[in-house]
Amino acid sequence: MEKFLEEFIYHLSVERGLAANTLVSYRTDLKAYIAFCRKYSLVTMEQAGKDAIMSYLFQLQLDGRSPATISRHLAAIKSYYRFALNEGVVSKDPSQELESPKPAQRLPRVLTIEEVDLLLSQPNIGEPAGLRDKAMLELLYATGLRVSELVSLDLTNLNLDNGFIRCFGKGSKERVIPLGDVAARFLREYLGRGRRKLEKSGKVSALFVNHRGQRLTRQGFWKIIKKYALKAKINTVITPHTLRHSFATHLLENGADIRSVQEMLGHTDISTTQIYTHLTKKRVREIYNRSHPRA
Repeated sequence: MEKFLEEFIYHLSVERGLAANTLVSYRTDLKAYIAFCRKYSLVTMEQAGKDAIMSYLFQLQLDGRSPATISRHLAAIKSYYRFALNEGVVSKDPSQELESPKPAQRLPRVLTIEEVDLLLSQPNIGEPAGLRDKAMLELLYATGLRVSELVSLDLTNLNLDNGFIRCFGKGSKERVIPLGDVAARFLREYLGRGRRKLEKSGKVSALFVNHRGQRLTRQGFWKIIKKYALKAKINTVITPHTLRHSFATHLLENGADIRSVQEMLGHTDISTTQIYTHLTKKRVREIYNRSHPRA
């Protein structure tokens, strides 16, 4: 099964264009499944049928894995067997009738507008690195970019004259997102008097660079936002995705239509975007309960 796993990963990479992190997740989950099967002398995909899959999922449950994690493992196994069926490696798909456990829906953490203002006011824009950080935070909140998309931006992805950025999301899908005036202003300031001092060679294409003049990494941005969250003393766990969640929620709260928000976020399925409508309803209920004399 392991040899065929590499063929499957190659298929996901080349033919379906999945991101590197997604490929790592598929490989890790399926290697764990294959190791489980090998322990019971199930060495081919024909031998590892429905009972093997169910036993594996039950073992994950015994190990205390969450429904979301078990669902992810099953999704990987299902894709693996579908590919094997199409390639003629198995005569039938034993995972076809298996259903994933439904994970409890968790609403994302969202900042209030006042908390966003507080967080975004923390960088010292008198310094090149602080100006870069201010531009990044403003850009994240203005566009709802994923962190991986933010650090992947090149100078050529930015169009300040027309007020938009071009980015490539999951599966290398391109989308164009409008920029607000505040984000555009700080991006201009960063390009004018911040980036030049950080990137001295003039040869790096990355929009955001670190103190060594190289492209900023996801880990580097995590440290940056954690630093400002601590400095702002906001009583909410803040991650890079928090600004993305806040971007979507605040748009919907102020009348944006869900299809537009879906497009800006780069969601393939609108059901992914609909979680933010639940969040806005929850907030309306909280405001009502706080404010109405007979609530």
